[in-house]
Amino acid sequence: MNQQVQRLVVVGGGSSGWMAASLLKRLFGQQLDVTLVESDDIATVGVGEATIPPILFFNRALGIDENAFLKATGGTFKLGIEFDGWFEPQQAYMHAFGRLGKDMGLAGFHHTWLKARANGDARSFWDFSVNYQAAKQARYQPLSMLPNTNLPGLVHAYHFDAGLYAKYLRSLCEQWGVKRVEGRIEHVSLAPQSGFIESVDLADGQRIQGDFFIDCSGFRALLISEALKTGYEDWRHWLPCDRAVAVGCEATEPRLPYTRSIAHEFGWQWRIPLQHRTGNGLVYSSEHCSEDDAAATLLANLDGKALGEPRTIRFTTGRRQKQWYKNCLALGLSSGFLEPLESTSLHMVQSGLVRFIKLFPKHGINPETVDEYNRQSKVEFERIRDFIILHYHLNARSEPFWQRCRNMPIPPELERRIALFRQSGSVFREQDELFTEVAWQQVMLGQGNIPEHYHPLADSLSDTQVNELLNNLQTLINGTVEGLQTHDSYLQQHCHR
Repeated sequence: MNQQVQRLVVVGGGSSGWMAASLLKRLFGQQLDVTLVESDDIATVGVGEATIPPILFFNRALGIDENAFLKATGGTFKLGIEFDGWFEPQQAYMHAFGRLGKDMGLAGFHHTWLKARANGDARSFWDFSVNYQAAKQARYQPLSMLPNTNLPGLVHAYHFDAGLYAKYLRSLCEQWGVKRVEGRIEHVSLAPQSGFIESVDLADGQRIQGDFFIDCSGFRALLISEALKTGYEDWRHWLPCDRAVAVGCEATEPRLPYTRSIAHEFGWQWRIPLQHRTGNGLVYSSEHCSEDDAAATLLANLDGKALGEPRTIRFTTGRRQKQWYKNCLALGLSSGFLEPLESTSLHMVQSGLVRFIKLFPKHGINPETVDEYNRQSKVEFERIRDFIILHYHLNARSEPFWQRCRNMPIPPELERRIALFRQSGSVFREQDELFTEVAWQQVMLGQGNIPEHYHPLADSLSDTQVNELLNNLQTLINGTVEGLQTHDSYLQQHCHR
């Protein structure tokens, strides 16, 4: 297709749709005519309330003020994700954002910690994470560096109300000239020869034409699947959870600056603290639990009064075989689904948009560009998938669901990573991979995969020097965290809804 892309139509609102419309309009301005079609009668899933640090770059690209955004969305700060009971009951660890400790040359800090551990030091790996210590003490304030050092300070993301975020982005879009059309799509018109989408036709008779279409219609995948018939790659043999029940509850104090992921016998529960409520849900396998039992388990494990009845969400983990096909790009739930265990849902919308913008088909769509987008998207989905499988596979729980996850065959690349870390403590991050080496280290260690050996460069320090280093780091981190504001007081002072 050699036609220039000047008219872009986003199908579906919610966080995904308004994220797409806002970033494209913000960057391309008058070069691109952007229309978003949504229906008030169609509810959004709205469970993507926890994020990871790259969301900061997205908001900054839109010129969003952090405090104003948190006030508008009932948001709180997020310093990591705690996994409670994932390796075995009564055991917990955190995937804390940011760095841990202090690296020694080419060997990561975890090798120094492993050496100390081999010598009988009982301190936790997370004793040397400023994010972890601040999270567990419910403290937060901006801290770019640890005082009087060159060591990084706190790294944060957000919890927020996804519906309010979409509303906030919509207000920006309408200021920038994005046209919103209200209506339900009844038909998608395809060009008879090329098979490209020509228009979407609404129930009231409106016809919305475009040069390019972005499918943000959720699980229905109205364009990429129903109209264009792209296939779906099913990953339930690796990620067997296929249901979730979700309900909000009254907010409790203090509002913790981290997400909680709590393992149950047939799945796991999320707990996401907002200013005005707490988001809760239970992700589970329908082979191991009924819908009624899942709802009852969720309601029995809330930390506040439920604000309604639990609603059920059905899903199939996996991805579209082609996220970009002809003149259509799928984002969000239309492109595939990976459960929200590591809060990647909105990030994948963001990364998909950035990839699209880098490959933007201003002067027409060519197969080389489409193939490269789909190649990169496939790699991203698979690497995030493997990181999520890691949590399930490395467990020592006794229930049938968890035994199934422990005994199932896993992707060869993940199997290689697990074996490499077990043997040598090594993690190697591929180019552009989302999760850092420190993230892999925390989940590997938290899920009981303790390396048999540490790197020989750790022996460049004597036992005495290692002990002194760890003591100094711990003193520095503890003293810094004690001087931080409480998370609630910072929200009240700067971001109160």
